[in-house]
Amino acid sequence: MLRAIGLKSMEDLFSDIPAGVRIKGLAIPKGLSEQDVVRHVTSILRQNRSAESMPTFLGAGLYDHFVPAAVRAIASRAEFYTAYTPYQAEVSQGMLHALWEYQSFVCELAGMDAANTSMYDGSTALGEAALMAHRITGKKEIVIPRAIHWDRKAVLRSYAVGPGLVVREVRHDPENGTLDLEELSEIVGPETAAVYVESPNFFGRFEEAMEEIRSLAPSLLIVGANPLALAVTKAPGDLGADIVIGEGQPLGNAVNFGGPLIGVFACREEHLRKMPGRVIGLTRDAEGRRAFCMTLQTREQHIRRERAMSNICTNEALMAVVSAAFVAVLGADGLRRVAIENVRRAKRLAERIDALEAYEAPVFPGAHFNEFVVRSATPYRKVHEALLHAGVHGGLPLSAHFPELGEAALFATTEVHMEADYERLLAALEGVR
Repeated sequence: MLRAIGLKSMEDLFSDIPAGVRIKGLAIPKGLSEQDVVRHVTSILRQNRSAESMPTFLGAGLYDHFVPAAVRAIASRAEFYTAYTPYQAEVSQGMLHALWEYQSFVCELAGMDAANTSMYDGSTALGEAALMAHRITGKKEIVIPRAIHWDRKAVLRSYAVGPGLVVREVRHDPENGTLDLEELSEIVGPETAAVYVESPNFFGRFEEAMEEIRSLAPSLLIVGANPLALAVTKAPGDLGADIVIGEGQPLGNAVNFGGPLIGVFACREEHLRKMPGRVIGLTRDAEGRRAFCMTLQTREQHIRRERAMSNICTNEALMAVVSAAFVAVLGADGLRRVAIENVRRAKRLAERIDALEAYEAPVFPGAHFNEFVVRSATPYRKVHEALLHAGVHGGLPLSAHFPELGEAALFATTEVHMEADYERLLAALEGVR
């Protein structure tokens, strides 16, 4: 095999990994029994500190929410847990039913006519939405906020290379953290294929001028949303969005060291055939019984080949099942309760941090969802290290990407935090010298 690919040794397979970060393997003594190996490796893994062993206030796109046991039980059934993309779709009626329910929930939350199942994550959903906007309009400029996660921005720019799209950025208002509408009106023009805006945005702020943003967008409006927040806000479709995307992880999917994730993607009916992914439909079989089918497969290379809308090769089906189960178990009232609790907790925690002498929170006034920016009188690196020393994981440092904010960090809180977690955080912050 090595000869066939032109390599001389096993080590050559890893030549792309910098020598400085390579290791020679785990230091496991030879001749151990299986039980001893498990015990040894487990002792190594215990050195990791997770959200279960320490209060964690890190957010910025992925959030630690409580997942009911029923959701895990449903998703762990062998029919779902071991199923892959159903190429002979009609055989997999149970999976298709679950995916159809997922689509229905997404459409209801987003106020859209159709949803797919689905993208890899929120970042690839944005990249695919930009390509879709180009297909619909024929234009090549995508206008985005400067204040979005840098990883998401990098993925978008990678997607833009092929068709030669131009990504233009709009600053945030330094007073309230929302999109600078004056600069937006100057940047959009006849070549703008779409304007992308997030609500809640990267700083946790709800965009309060969505209708004005819609009026300024000359072509399409793409809205990025936390699907859990949509339980307490107007649906983006009601505010004029043409495409709605987001990271679906908050809907029942565990953080899991950053993945796997699921990209939410929905659009208006007139754009359906330009949407990537697959759409599950409800129909009746030859005997008149309710049945589910793969209604649209615009992405499938085995069907559409060079005319496929994207080259995404999996639909994150298990994550979609988890999200559908999560929404079904909580119901509309349950989702609203969780979302309201996140708004309430963020507001209260910001007030308590702001009461400390060396901190300002939130930096941006106005309505937040479950995270907010904190500014420190002390270099935040020092604050962060002190928090870790105290057994608390603080927020995401922002100084490197948003130097205009000063010594700032993005703190997130959800319903999983207990009063003892907040007290531990506040005591650690106050103890920084």
